[in-house]
Amino acid sequence: MASLSLTQIRTGNSASGFSLNCRGKVQARPCRVGFRVFASENGNNKASSEPDLSVTVNGLKMANPFVIGSGPPGTNYTVMKKAFDEGWGAVIAKTVSLDAAKVINVTPRYARLRAGANGSALGQIIGWENIELISDRPLETMLKEFKQLKEEYPDRILIASIMEEYNKVAWEELIDRVEQTGVDAIEVNFSCPHGMPERKMGAAVGQDCALLEEVCGWINSKATVPVWAKMTPNITDISQPARVALQSGCEGVAAINTIMSVMGINLNTLRPEPCVEGYSTPGGYSAKAVHPIALGKVMSIAKMMKSEFDMDKYSLSGIGGVETGGDAAEFILLGANTVQVCTGVMMHGYGLVKKLCDELKDFMRKHNFTSIEDFRGASLQYFTTHTDLVQRQQEAIRQRKAIKKGLQSDKDWTGDGFVKESESMVSN
Repeated sequence: MASLSLTQIRTGNSASGFSLNCRGKVQARPCRVGFRVFASENGNNKASSEPDLSVTVNGLKMANPFVIGSGPPGTNYTVMKKAFDEGWGAVIAKTVSLDAAKVINVTPRYARLRAGANGSALGQIIGWENIELISDRPLETMLKEFKQLKEEYPDRILIASIMEEYNKVAWEELIDRVEQTGVDAIEVNFSCPHGMPERKMGAAVGQDCALLEEVCGWINSKATVPVWAKMTPNITDISQPARVALQSGCEGVAAINTIMSVMGINLNTLRPEPCVEGYSTPGGYSAKAVHPIALGKVMSIAKMMKSEFDMDKYSLSGIGGVETGGDAAEFILLGANTVQVCTGVMMHGYGLVKKLCDELKDFMRKHNFTSIEDFRGASLQYFTTHTDLVQRQQEAIRQRKAIKKGLQSDKDWTGDGFVKESESMVSN
């Protein structure tokens, strides 16, 4: 497929262009992109022996579904350039706002949970907490680096992560300024658990559907590039804000951001971790230990999107505890188009993407999948209610008993060998 300039295919869109049809799926007027969400054009070529990892999401063509998640791995030009050089499908920069002066970080701001006893320096890191805020670098500096990256890597996908206070004019100014750098899309941070909630920033928006709808309306009336809304897991039903974001004009949602947590208490000093001058504050929890929680949240969003939205027009980006290709495959099996990695990069380096790609290809070969779309969402059909599980198990037991009874009554004419083999199959 020929490369196209995104500016040639975007069309106007407003928050009012979306409405919920309670009897069917959400209907949408033309949005900012003219492409469907699909795997590579070679995805249906079963004759291909090599799995194709490329995806096109909301008009953004990526060599693979692996995306640097917003955070320290996207802090500046140098590290984002390294991510592109290593082969990541896309990079989401660390979240920016108009006034970096209000962002004051502390040290230390990380704490780790290891597989051994809490506080052990020897066990494998399975949990990671941070109390780091959004970018404290001047916006002008970040914008200059965005522009430089797009000039040097015009065919690579660079996504700006943004967050602002509850102020329409400020949101509009921030969107305008980041778009002028040539970024390919915007991810809106509605989910940082310690993102200055007193200013109605971060999770303070993502946890309030009325506020989220209003702010999404401002954003989507202004933005001319695809917009993803990043969801907070610190809410009872994550599908509700995800639904609001999509109804309000966002082309996609990303989930999950970090989970509000207290990493632990130092049993020698009796102080919480990470400890800053003897004190701490709850922070965001990530790494391997959050992976099952993230899968559950993504499953919930995917089921909602499948039942209420046209999945060809909207995207889902899975985040949480990804360190292997198998971790990524699980998100894709639940319906994710892309998979973001942040803490995993901090722990294993930018070269992790090569391992992820190799392992994901191994998984695809094992199942004879040739494209991401071959198995995206394939596992959603196997989730049901507990009541249905009980009914299914009772029916299966009834059928096994009936088969076993039938085999025993037919023993005289089937032969002992056949009966023994069949009983073995039933018992297994």
